[in-house]
Amino acid sequence: MQEYKRYAIYYAPERGAPLGAFGNSWLGIDPETGEGLSRPAVAGWSEKQLIEATSSPSRYGFHGTLKPPFALNVGYSCGELDRALKDLSGHLRGIVTGPLTLRRIGHFLCLCPTGPLDRLNNLSAEIVAGLDQFRAPQSEAQLAKRRARGLTDRQEKYLQQYGYPYVMDEFRFHLTLSNSLDGEQLEQLQETLEELTAPYTAEAFQIRELCLFADPGEGEPFKLLKRYPLADADQ
Repeated sequence: MQEYKRYAIYYAPERGAPLGAFGNSWLGIDPETGEGLSRPAVAGWSEKQLIEATSSPSRYGFHGTLKPPFALNVGYSCGELDRALKDLSGHLRGIVTGPLTLRRIGHFLCLCPTGPLDRLNNLSAEIVAGLDQFRAPQSEAQLAKRRARGLTDRQEKYLQQYGYPYVMDEFRFHLTLSNSLDGEQLEQLQETLEELTAPYTAEAFQIRELCLFADPGEGEPFKLLKRYPLADADQ
């Protein structure tokens, strides 16, 4: 497998799923094919404004983070990461939670699953810890950038141990739909997304596979490299 600047373990909707079709269109790209997609029409918003309001999640692709982006540690290859992820996914069960709901986290909009969330949180924790040997240590500059926003003692502990402060019991699964926006933009886009996401917030949310994403660097969009099936979710 080709080597990339960084890797991440994400949830992405299964190939052909309506949720994925919506999310990819909303962000203007299919991370699996790299194909640019037409954005949906949003009343009162030009395409340029919508692109500007979603530039950050568009680069990462429509996804929910399970293990945050990391550079490969010295002595490890993408092929070895692939084999380890295949082995790990074969020992993890799929997840079913309550339906997704549109929420604000800070000043950005996202879809979040409703409870019960214990098994989803445990899934992320197992992936974060189980693949941590593949993660290169953070530089002092990278650590300082994370600390600049202010961290609790527990978040600082996770930053040092896993290279990211919002893991384990600080983890909050979400599928990001916007940049951080000001009040008026946030209100307008939330109203639009309440309507557009309604078809995807009525049924239970499921995770049946893990996805390996890769960062080519230079601000280029992340790529979905491979999908790894999990054991059947509990019924």
